[in-house]
Amino acid sequence: MAEQALRRPVTVAITGASGAQYGLRLVEALVAAGHEVWVMISKAAHLVIETETDVTLPARPERMAQALIERSGAAEGQIRCFGREDWMAPVASGSGAPSAMVICPCSTGTLSAVATGASNNLIERAADVALKERRQLILVPRETPLSAIHLEHMLSLTRMGAVILPAAPGFYHRPATVDDLVDFIVARILNQLGIEHRLLPRWGE
Repeated sequence: MAEQALRRPVTVAITGASGAQYGLRLVEALVAAGHEVWVMISKAAHLVIETETDVTLPARPERMAQALIERSGAAEGQIRCFGREDWMAPVASGSGAPSAMVICPCSTGTLSAVATGASNNLIERAADVALKERRQLILVPRETPLSAIHLEHMLSLTRMGAVILPAAPGFYHRPATVDDLVDFIVARILNQLGIEHRLLPRWGE
């Protein structure tokens, strides 16, 4: 796919909650849909990815991007990765190229930081930019049970315009594999982004 033919960028941040498969699968689905994908992976998320999957990703952004390109079959330049403190990344400023953002999975620590505007790293700053610029921000928490702190932060973010999309797959499509459960959540994210997909039928089809 030629770089100039790529569709609007979508930012994907993978943080240290369980459920790294959701974020990795989302990157693959966005690549398949022809979008440029901007990726940020927290230090904790690297550990979770190694624990929960067979995927090993280099820490350096350039090498990480190449590994994700090879894994997803993306075109050269279709995936860009940014480091924890890459303040020159386009997602760090409202004057950068507009991009919807998905934090998937979203740790409760990241949820808290975004809700309070902490902006201690690029993931938090990018989410802060998305909120202040009224861009689409989707957070996919995977935690249970939820404390009052978590719930209050979710309510605050919802009131700010973010979408809270818990990683709680349904079963009405009769999943047969773990991949089916992962695809259920990724499909719901793509629906929110308005991106066509064939991961599972829509209700009533």
